[in-house]
Amino acid sequence: MQIRGDHAELAVGGRLDVRSAADARTVLHSAVDSGDGDLVLDLAGLDSWDATGLGVIMGAHRRAGRCGRRLVLRDVPPQMQRLLVATRLHRILAIEGGLTASEAQILSKLDVHGGSA
Repeated sequence: MQIRGDHAELAVGGRLDVRSAADARTVLHSAVDSGDGDLVLDLAGLDSWDATGLGVIMGAHRRAGRCGRRLVLRDVPPQMQRLLVATRLHRILAIEGGLTASEAQILSKLDVHGGSA
């Protein structure tokens, strides 16, 4: 996993998983604590994430909120968008540009069928 950027925008690449979670958490918390306004997390280079990686993102989201900031996800890869929809975290996290058309379609099926696709 690689994270590049500053307190306003970070680009994440590689895998965000149990092996990289501690380092990612440190970098994200430092960026949240040292800036103001939106913190944009560009995920275009992210290959995958697991539950631990998603937990790191949620922790950064909560920390940003406590600091009066907002964590904004940019260029979320489609497979990760599906996970955000399945877990309904798309309702909590700010996603720049919203969901792709296919993810919006999955979401509409969830709503029509009472929460199960």
